[in-house]
Amino acid sequence: MTESSHESRQPGVSDSPPAAPDDRLIAVNVTRQSELANRIEVAGSSAKRSKGLLGRKGLAPGEGLWIVPCEAVHTFWMGFPIDLVYLDRHNRIAKIRTNVPPWRLSGCLTAHSVIELAAGSVAPTKAQRGDQLEFHPASSAQFSDPGET
Repeated sequence: MTESSHESRQPGVSDSPPAAPDDRLIAVNVTRQSELANRIEVAGSSAKRSKGLLGRKGLAPGEGLWIVPCEAVHTFWMGFPIDLVYLDRHNRIAKIRTNVPPWRLSGCLTAHSVIELAAGSVAPTKAQRGDQLEFHPASSAQFSDPGET
C-alpha cells in the first residue's frame, strides 16, 4: 500500500505515534470498550508509508499497519483484501471501509491517518464512525493488571 498525505501536517504530542518505529501498539476503541487490534506496526516514515503492506502475503488476526499521516491508500499489487479505519487528528474514526479487495483506491479527506487491518477485523468490534480510539504499547499489555479498568 502506498499513501497520499500532506507532509506539512504534524500531529500534536498526544496524537503522535510512538518514537520507536519497531514498537507494536494495541488499538482500543474506548467508545465500544473493545480491542480493534493488538499488534499494530506504525508506518511513520516516508519509506514505511510508501511501502505499506506491499510485499506481504496477508495479515494475521490482530495485526495491522497504522499509516501516519495518511488520507488515502491503494491496494494495487496486493494479493489480499483489507479493512481500513480512517482516523482524524484526535484518533476518532472518520470512515471505515471493510473487505477492500486488491486493485482499489480509498480515501478520506478529513483523515489524518489510517489503520490497515486483516479483512473481517472491524465487524466483530462493532466500531463505528465517531468512535474514539486509544493506542497503547503492546508490551504494556503483558504487564497490566487484569483487574484494572
